[in-house]
Amino acid sequence: MSWIQKLYETYNNCDSAVGYSTERNRRPLLPICHVTAQAHIEVILDDAGNFMNAELVTDEDDATTIIPATEGAAGRAGIKPETYPLCGGLQYVAGDFEAHGGTVTSGFAQNPKEPYEDFVKLLRSWCESEFSHPKALAVLKYVQRKTLVRDLINSGKLFIGEDGKLLRKRQTKKDKKATKDIFDLTKPKPQDKAFVRWIVETKDNLERETWKDKTLWERWSEFYLSTKKKELLCYVTGKEAILAAQHPKYIRARGDGAKIISSNDTKDFTFRGRFHEVKESCCVSLEVSQKAHNALIWLIDRQGKVIWVKGDNGKWEPGLTVVAWATSGNEIPKPTDDTLSVIGFDDLPNNVPIEVSTAQEVAIKFRERMLGYASSLGKTDNVIVMGLDSASKGRLAITYYREDLSGSDFLKRIEDWHKSCEWIHEYRYKDIQDEFGKKKRYYQPFIGAPAPINVAEAAYGDDSDDRLKKTTVARLLPCIMDGNPIPWDIVNSAVSRACNRIALKDPKDKNEREWNKTLSIACSLYKNYSKEEYNMALDESRNARDYLYGRLLAIGDRIEGRALGLSKESRDTNAARYMQQFSVRPFNTWTQIELSLTPYLIRLGGRAKDLKDLLDSVMCKFDPEEFKKDEPLSGEFLLGYHCQRAELKPKPKGEDNSQNETTDNDDDN
Repeated sequence: MSWIQKLYETYNNCDSAVGYSTERNRRPLLPICHVTAQAHIEVILDDAGNFMNAELVTDEDDATTIIPATEGAAGRAGIKPETYPLCGGLQYVAGDFEAHGGTVTSGFAQNPKEPYEDFVKLLRSWCESEFSHPKALAVLKYVQRKTLVRDLINSGKLFIGEDGKLLRKRQTKKDKKATKDIFDLTKPKPQDKAFVRWIVETKDNLERETWKDKTLWERWSEFYLSTKKKELLCYVTGKEAILAAQHPKYIRARGDGAKIISSNDTKDFTFRGRFHEVKESCCVSLEVSQKAHNALIWLIDRQGKVIWVKGDNGKWEPGLTVVAWATSGNEIPKPTDDTLSVIGFDDLPNNVPIEVSTAQEVAIKFRERMLGYASSLGKTDNVIVMGLDSASKGRLAITYYREDLSGSDFLKRIEDWHKSCEWIHEYRYKDIQDEFGKKKRYYQPFIGAPAPINVAEAAYGDDSDDRLKKTTVARLLPCIMDGNPIPWDIVNSAVSRACNRIALKDPKDKNEREWNKTLSIACSLYKNYSKEEYNMALDESRNARDYLYGRLLAIGDRIEGRALGLSKESRDTNAARYMQQFSVRPFNTWTQIELSLTPYLIRLGGRAKDLKDLLDSVMCKFDPEEFKKDEPLSGEFLLGYHCQRAELKPKPKGEDNSQNETTDNDDDN
């Protein structure tokens, strides 16, 4: 249970962050006994509970609403969902819901008034207690009048037919330019499923919105806890406490029903056979459970990585989730980020030019960023890394967990990973607008490590199964955090795909972005796996057979590419077409490629002197016996190929960012 203790500690250290984030569309750090809901309508009342006005919540980012909740309501499901105590759907908060043709959830069909009666009963018990709040009392006075649906109809927020009943769908075609109405907000559900929140105008309180009033949050929490009895010792705090009957869900994302702790049945032998009651198997207090889960939800949304997978129903569902955090609440780098993301590339707005102009500057900025983390984190701060995944919709498992990391140790492991996989990559881009408003795509080179999800895509393809991708990321976590070698099958798969250049070529992409991405990532992985010191620049002193063969292939590719460019031909070079065969049988394949270069050398004449001299120079570095071996090449040949290719690439004509646009061609042809 140490994970829950660490999250509980984190919540207490970050309690000043409880409430709404200043960043849009972020999940807030919730107070205990509260959840979030997506509101469609906000009703404005005065402090006496009189209806003043109503507005639709058309901004999706603003729709997230912090509302009081009981344990049962927070984890509600099924055909008879429990009511929330203050805000809720129309069937709960509107006493005239049935009179206007509203349809209740199927479990309430026998008694359609039940959800409204339950809501009023719970709200009244709160308002009649010592923990009452003026805003809650105003809401109670209003809902008891049973005029909510009528008021919303009169204010033009809900729509009725000729029979006076709520319409199930819009009857007339809506103008595309018209503002959003209730049907747009609740679709695909009908308007009677709208969720209502309250604004109360009071003389002595500046905060009108009930979902932002911290005094109201505190009053509800105090009231709800007062209705519970302390039972047993909490396993986390070691004190007698109110035990949690249910534990929160929606952990990885909104709508995610999987729970880490669950004991909702007593018939399928979940705990029967070992324990008679659920509290014998897991004693966690309500306060600890909610604080820990709320902290985890907040951390995942703020600094976690969720890998989404396509479910059997074709819908996207949250899969493997990785999150790392310091219990102090200080910012730390994500283990799942590439080097460019660590320095903040993802946070740049799309209309802001990229400031980092060279790959080397990225490496410098990375080191500066790590020093910044170190100065704010401190050597003694505890860092936790957690991986979560689910095999079913209801159960969430902790698949990876490390808590024995100090801040300095964590940062060293992250830095070691980025250094061990350091290579030159050019697949990251930003879509930005120029001064004329025209969008251009700029590719940003960087020196560093690829993100684990990019490794999975390089090894198995962008269109590979989502479950395979998330499994690959899970297998890479111990490599990042524990320094384990990258599994050979991942390295080998990336190397094999990089060798199959023709298969990765998109006819519409003359710059071969997908293949170049796979090539650079394969070089990163092989460098990490081999544990050798490879220079990212061309190493002319390296005489290893595989490295030299890679250089030969790059030179042959450049010779033919230059000749094709001269004659305005657009086709693949022999080096590109034979690359996979070359990796398996280099000696025989090189003989074919070299013979095919003769007409191109003749066509180029003096323009090929530099390349011909370079070719002769590399050939002379071979040991004759090693050269004649026709054994398959290791991934080292890709390093030689990549470095030689980069050395031969035409130098940019200028130093401005426009040299990185997709309209540029890396080759002469």
